[in-house]
Amino acid sequence: MNRISQPSDAPTTGPAFSQLALPPATLQNLQRLGYDSMTPIQAASLPLALAGHDLIAQAKTGSGKTAAFALALLANLNPRRFAVQSLVLCPTRELADQVTQEVRRLARAEDHIKVLTLCGGATMRPQLASLEHGAHIVIGTPGRIMDHLERGSLNLEALNTLVLDEADRMLDMGFYDDIASVAKQCPAQRQTLLFSATYPDGIAKLSAAFMRQPKEVKLTEVPAATQIRQVFFEVAEDERLHAVSLLLNHHRPVSTLAFCNTKQQCRDLVQVLRAQGFAALELHGDLEQRDRDQVLVRFANRSLSVLVATDIAARGLDIAQLEAVINVDISPDPATHTHRIGRTGRADAQGWAFSLASMDEMGAVGRIEQAGGFESQWQPLASLTPTGAGPLLPPMQTLQIVGGRKEKIRPGDVLGALTKDLGFEGAQIGKINVNEFSTYVAVQRDIAASVLGKLSAGKVKGRSVRVRLLDS
Repeated sequence: MNRISQPSDAPTTGPAFSQLALPPATLQNLQRLGYDSMTPIQAASLPLALAGHDLIAQAKTGSGKTAAFALALLANLNPRRFAVQSLVLCPTRELADQVTQEVRRLARAEDHIKVLTLCGGATMRPQLASLEHGAHIVIGTPGRIMDHLERGSLNLEALNTLVLDEADRMLDMGFYDDIASVAKQCPAQRQTLLFSATYPDGIAKLSAAFMRQPKEVKLTEVPAATQIRQVFFEVAEDERLHAVSLLLNHHRPVSTLAFCNTKQQCRDLVQVLRAQGFAALELHGDLEQRDRDQVLVRFANRSLSVLVATDIAARGLDIAQLEAVINVDISPDPATHTHRIGRTGRADAQGWAFSLASMDEMGAVGRIEQAGGFESQWQPLASLTPTGAGPLLPPMQTLQIVGGRKEKIRPGDVLGALTKDLGFEGAQIGKINVNEFSTYVAVQRDIAASVLGKLSAGKVKGRSVRVRLLDS
């Protein structure tokens, strides 16, 4: 196995995409999307992947790995052959949805490339109907992909690229057998691309069983300690949840991801925060798919101040401009702690990482210090004082429009209706997410009521629409 290692703190301006053997239309699309140069993982892995090699790439979330494998699978795609040619396996529905959005953006260079998401938690009937109409690329979770293979509703005879995204997490979640079953049903002559944040024993086992002389790319992480300001607070068990609101009122981050070790702790904290006027919602495995989708959309578009999540539910989330992470409970696993706090302080931005530790958790803190090679900085809870600036409210609010891709709605249709037809400024409009049956648009908080009224009385694509304001 050939190995390439390089530090992941390489300069942000990497080699240009134009150095790769990509079609002119793809390069033009990358330029439109703002992809001026490759990230370290892209520069290390894309030449190998485009040359047709099987690949094991180790890189953390947020390093640009999705584009690395998406460009490779798109290069292998024949748009005129309407059959499943690429399959991407992801550990969670949230990651699968994010990968789908990114692949669709990168596939704009070619017309009529159909990308289909198949995940558990969603009803089977619409997925079966979509598969009957065919797809070029399928992205999904191992269990649901296995369901479709067993039903005979998913045909992989034309497959040329298999991608295992966040393979370490899929192994952690017990998906080895499902991955093995899926791989056995793929054509032997295919390219397999495996991406993982860590390199557990199961990765070598997967490689030996299902890959052909893979090249290996590993980005050795050099922590950007100055970008994440990490502070610990000692708490008694009965003051832990209240300490979260103290942190929020003192530092007033616009967007905070709070990690709890259990679903019940998530529920309890959200109840406390909402009672104090915070815009907070929970994310864990018990939520229905529709609710999970809405929570994630609202957090990503900055119409939610605090997302309270378990580690499994938050795996794969890549939220831009995340000002703070709070470890409500200390993780017993140092690697999980590092993964949690690494969600903030990205792209040269500064971020806060706050950890609340009881006396019973001091042993876990010691293991985190030892693994990270640092001495933790402690502050007393008494140092946290409210600013007196009023309630901490998110800058945006989200409106839900009934109708999505099934009704051929596109983000440009909504933006045009709001700006050209209804007279709002483009700068007042935030992210627009079009899902299968719903469209979500973020608007500045001070105009949300006005947008709701005008859009309810107006039209999108010449049709009246039903609109409601999502309020936490």
